[in-house]
Amino acid sequence: MYQQHSTKRRIGLLVVLMLIIAVCSAPFQHFAEFPNRLRVFQGQSVSLHYAMPVHARASLNPQVAAVNGSDDASVQVDLRRPLSIQPKASGVTNLKLKLFGKIPFKTVRLQVIPDLRVIPGGQTIGVKVKSAGIMVVGHHLVQTKDNAKVSPGEEAKLRLGDLIVEINGKRCDDISKIATYSETAGRNGETLKLTVQRGKTRFKTIIRPAYDSEDNAWRLGLYIRDSAAGVGTLTFYAPDQGVYGALGHVITDMDTQTPIVVGSGEILQSSVSSINKSQSGEPGEKRAHFLKEGRTLGSVERNTSFGIFGKMSQLPEHSFRSEPMSVAFAEEVKEGPAHILTVVDKQKVEKFDIEIVHVSKQSSPATKGMVIKITDPKLLERTGGIVQGMSGSPIIQNGKLVGAVTHVFVNDPSSGYGCFIEWMLQDAGIMLNPEQTTSKAV
Repeated sequence: MYQQHSTKRRIGLLVVLMLIIAVCSAPFQHFAEFPNRLRVFQGQSVSLHYAMPVHARASLNPQVAAVNGSDDASVQVDLRRPLSIQPKASGVTNLKLKLFGKIPFKTVRLQVIPDLRVIPGGQTIGVKVKSAGIMVVGHHLVQTKDNAKVSPGEEAKLRLGDLIVEINGKRCDDISKIATYSETAGRNGETLKLTVQRGKTRFKTIIRPAYDSEDNAWRLGLYIRDSAAGVGTLTFYAPDQGVYGALGHVITDMDTQTPIVVGSGEILQSSVSSINKSQSGEPGEKRAHFLKEGRTLGSVERNTSFGIFGKMSQLPEHSFRSEPMSVAFAEEVKEGPAHILTVVDKQKVEKFDIEIVHVSKQSSPATKGMVIKITDPKLLERTGGIVQGMSGSPIIQNGKLVGAVTHVFVNDPSSGYGCFIEWMLQDAGIMLNPEQTTSKAV
């Protein structure tokens, strides 16, 4: 009985040992690491490495892609060698591998996306945006004749960040008209009918102007704003589509910290005059000015979590590169060396070394896709790391545009966050969402 138990134990240990060896083997690791989904751009070949000493049969839709250059729907392959896939047309197909032509081994969902190339930016740009209404940025009390203090805005339940889009049924996006509306309604003893946008909700309310005995004028008890301006960095220009992307993060109102809903806007040529260096606890900034003789570069049509986007008719001046380059999917970005393009003196775009120290796995749009660290001695000496105004600087790795600088770490200005370029391209309207296709899976 004891000998039988001992034999079973040895067999069990042997099986465990064999499993450990198998799991630690290169073929198993290659198999485990390879994703179940693969996205490739049309015209850009890709190789799969299984490194397994077996033969298999690979099958897929030959109209979407080819395996090892064959136009056949099914082809014999040697898994000891790289498996080459050549995308042909946009669409989706399942790449199926069967060992010895019979045993199901691996199924990979292959999505081919139309080729997309853009010109990386790096130029410092001036940004002017006008909101799609009048933004409430604060309340104030009005001193009336009987020494009472009232705030019509608060009584109307208006909150900071609310956007007044209509007054008395008429569109209103010009702050200079508010005083006239208030004066007319006040003198006539009337209220103003407001249409207000609060986040994704739109509602109606009324507000009754109060007479300010100190200023001798009718007031709404509101601090309001209809525009914003600043500087940032151009991320990319897509010549085939005539659009651009910049900043890498949303523009918010400086008082309410709510995103600005863009009614109109423009980006202009800008020049860096000086740099206020970053240091621990105090992020620095680029000091830049709009060029008086500078032309308008493009329009601002959208303000999203990943930056500003709009039309641009031609490549801006002082480009680091004039030829389009490939872009990378989020899953292609790896930890390791990379570089950014940005301006630290006047309008000259320069290349600086960085390290991508962490990459987040994201299958849908989300900010903070990667953590980057400035390693270039020249840039560290000049700026102390990442400074305000550098957001939007394109991040390039292995010859592809992979993302944009977005934020600096306050306590370590040499490091910060970046977003994946894929999400910016989606918001620019020139790249499909991951599951958008032009044909069905087969």
